[in-house]
Amino acid sequence: MKRFHFILFFIILTATSIQIGAQTCKPSGGIRGRKPPPGQCNKENDSDCCVQGKFYTTYTCSPAVTSATKAKLTINSFQKGGDGGGPSECDNQYHSDDTPVVALSTGWYKGGDRCHKYITINGNGRSVKAMVVDECDSTMGCDADHDYQPPCPNNIVDASKAVWKALGVSQDNWGDLDITWSE
Repeated sequence: MKRFHFILFFIILTATSIQIGAQTCKPSGGIRGRKPPPGQCNKENDSDCCVQGKFYTTYTCSPAVTSATKAKLTINSFQKGGDGGGPSECDNQYHSDDTPVVALSTGWYKGGDRCHKYITINGNGRSVKAMVVDECDSTMGCDADHDYQPPCPNNIVDASKAVWKALGVSQDNWGDLDITWSE
């Protein structure tokens, strides 16, 4: 009987440890959308503009990084005048759409700790290395600093056109792709 209790205790302890280790990133709050002033939201690459009164969830965290972190690949222009807004957070520079660069959701961006580091993106049966140059802000949005776009979800790898081309995705399918990435 003691052995049964020990085994049961071990199973409960293991299950509790797994559950604690598998905690997910929870929303940190939210913001209400504000209508962009005329001409103030760049809709390049089918970017969304904030909707007056709509509630947008915000996050300070992202899912845990693993050897194959699941994410959504989105498209962004890091060039001057592109839908990315201002210059990149990592170096206050603009980057060509022909260069494989990405912005990561706030939690993955880690306050800039991943700046100028390369990640490997796997999707569409291919992989590509891309340099982290920016943050896809999951904590704020719907203001001039964020081009009147909503906050990013917490699982975004926002990529230049060069990344989409390297993954062999046809241009008419650019914008939203399930991927994995690793450091």
